[in-house]
Amino acid sequence: MPLPSQPTDARRPRAMVIDGSWRALGPGLEPFSGPGGAPLTRTVKLILLPLVVRPALRPELAADFLTPERAAQLDALIRESGARLLATAQWFTLLKRTRRALGVVAGNPQDLYFQRCFQLAAEHGAPAAGAGAFARAVVEDVADADGGRTVDALKRHLADDTRHACIETELALAWKSRRPATTSGTAAVVARAAEVLEACGGPDGPLDSPEYGVMVQAGDGDLLGRALWANPGTDAAGVWGRSHVPVHLGLTERQLPPRPQVGRGASTATLPAPLDRTLFERLFVVLQSSARREELPTVPELVRSEVGRSCAPLGLYDESLRVAVVLGGRLAVGLDPLGTGDSAPGRTSAHRAVNNRWRREASVLRARRMTVSPRPDPDGGVLDALAQDLRAPWAAYMRRLWVRLHGRDVRDAPLTDAAAAWAVLDGVARSVMMDHRARVRSALRALSVPPVGPAAVPEAAESRSA
Repeated sequence: MPLPSQPTDARRPRAMVIDGSWRALGPGLEPFSGPGGAPLTRTVKLILLPLVVRPALRPELAADFLTPERAAQLDALIRESGARLLATAQWFTLLKRTRRALGVVAGNPQDLYFQRCFQLAAEHGAPAAGAGAFARAVVEDVADADGGRTVDALKRHLADDTRHACIETELALAWKSRRPATTSGTAAVVARAAEVLEACGGPDGPLDSPEYGVMVQAGDGDLLGRALWANPGTDAAGVWGRSHVPVHLGLTERQLPPRPQVGRGASTATLPAPLDRTLFERLFVVLQSSARREELPTVPELVRSEVGRSCAPLGLYDESLRVAVVLGGRLAVGLDPLGTGDSAPGRTSAHRAVNNRWRREASVLRARRMTVSPRPDPDGGVLDALAQDLRAPWAAYMRRLWVRLHGRDVRDAPLTDAAAAWAVLDGVARSVMMDHRARVRSALRALSVPPVGPAAVPEAAESRSA
């Protein structure tokens, strides 16, 4: 069935093209489809885009809106892959049945098996004689790859009441034995951070900054972390070099960071701020986000180490990573995607590099127009909420930065010089910018694309919990 007729110059949302082409493939794809027949988010993300469309090789198909010629090209690619996609769905059903028979419960089957099933379909076609052995081998291989370093293993480890109580006692002792907090010297820390950021953001890349080594040797990260344990009052300027921002920059929602608890569960949909998380929640994020779990310590070792780490300044052991938090905080308070504070003092070349990149984003340009427009948001507040995020981008930046640094700390991966630190700081800025761009596009798509028939319903949010 050809694509619906349309004006010759009309552009169509890529998501709409994918939806229509998918539905045209017919029955048999229910394991990869939502209640209304549309492909699941993970189906698009893990199978259709990277394995069928392959926009890296076909950049003309990477846009959110396609010309009729490109829409027809995309439609043809999906239809040509129909038989392989049907075989992929059959393999996925077989792997899930095998997984249940083996008693494997760790991980999300879609994340673990979607791409493996596509590979099996490419190599063997639909499951035939002997397919059960292939399926068992894949399930066992995936289960063994993490060496027991799973959220389920963590949950079982902390489920023992005696062990749980013992760890709570260890946390209480570690928290009580912290060194006295102080706020003296933080202004000098902020000044040194500005020098490092000035050297990092130049057009030729990060320059050698001896000041970074000075910060690490002087324990600037330790000093700032202990300062945030003290009653910060309203002296944000003394900590970050800028008033009118929270001293903790979103790392905690409390006046003072609380003593960590052990915890027994976690969910990505309800994770608190980094320094407010339980020990379980901290390790939950590490285990869920690790592509190579075999490189992590075992679960008992992870727990033992996290007891001390969660009570350390800034929730980190390594001083170079703490210094990265200082640098990130100093960068974060100067992020200004909307361009409303160019005259603010203390901006560095790093700030200019990140802000200039962000201000070129079309989503930011629209948000800026909404910010200065006296008219109410015609889209029911959806885009206005996204524009509000750009007025205080430091919260999203600091939370994502802390998670990345925490992951490095768990793996004993310090930042050896200013160039390595800037790679992380700049990478987090790009990640936050791309995430905001994706949310704006998703909102625009939802506002502009009508439902496809009465049976179409939004796919449920796919959050993870344990």
